[in-house]
Amino acid sequence: MSRVWLSWLLGIVAIVALSLILEGYVGNLYRKLLLTVALCLSFNYLFGISGQLAFSHIAFYGIGAYGVVILTYKVGLPLPLAIIGAVISCGLLSFIVAVPATRLKGFYLALATLAFAQLFNVLLLQGGDITGGPEGISGFSAKGYFGVPSSGGAYTVVIAGILIFTFAILLLLDRSWFGRACRAIRDNEAAAEAMGVNIFRTKVAAFVVTSTLSGIAGISYAFADNYINPTVFTLEPLFLLLFMIIVGGTGRHAGAILGAVVLFLAPEMLEAWIGRHYLLGFGVVMVLVILFLPSGLIGLVDRFQDRLAAHGDRQ
Repeated sequence: MSRVWLSWLLGIVAIVALSLILEGYVGNLYRKLLLTVALCLSFNYLFGISGQLAFSHIAFYGIGAYGVVILTYKVGLPLPLAIIGAVISCGLLSFIVAVPATRLKGFYLALATLAFAQLFNVLLLQGGDITGGPEGISGFSAKGYFGVPSSGGAYTVVIAGILIFTFAILLLLDRSWFGRACRAIRDNEAAAEAMGVNIFRTKVAAFVVTSTLSGIAGISYAFADNYINPTVFTLEPLFLLLFMIIVGGTGRHAGAILGAVVLFLAPEMLEAWIGRHYLLGFGVVMVLVILFLPSGLIGLVDRFQDRLAAHGDRQ
């Protein structure tokens, strides 16, 4: 087994072990961190690997969360069927959005998907009893299915499993011909098309897969606190996702994970150290990383590994 695969395996073991150990406030924070990492991984593939700056990603996170709750507690479907229905809804809606949107490039793609995200948020706010309006939906809980409780450490393991599933799917895609096609389109569409890559189909497929994975993470989020509201699915968390990818290292899976962990935990740590001025410190950290580490935090890890390798060769 190579060193890289061994590192990923040890990371997976650590994720599951922490899921069983952490409880209370720290356990809840850890669940949110796992969901953030899963969401960041899928957005990194869409933006960093396939080159599509689509601001609709957070909307599909909300579609998954609201979809499973509405289907279960408003329509009355059993939870397993509601989960399937929410996943299918994310897939179909992402395909409907992707067909016209992926024909656009750069700023125009960002603007079109931003309009969709804003429309979704307006629907949540104006949805009345169906979406709960600005207050959202509360007072629901998932019963245990397949012998797995829907709360505590056991549910954190479920979320960890979804993160691992998301990472495995994206890694397999990235290592396949599809991943090479996505990177070729990102780097130079004309050259990719000359090599026989179907630009439109590849973009649509990347958009649908990553948006559906975002929806699956949203389904898990719905039962993390048993409360959902529109503020979670606005532009602010979306821009934070974008910063996570840039700070961590655009187009690198390890960079997305590192950026998500650092920027998710930074406000918690800075607030404890400098009090109510933590947002200023948070902004300064992000600006410094962007200015002095253009390859992201993962670039520091690469330099450290290169120095270790060079030191080993000298010995």
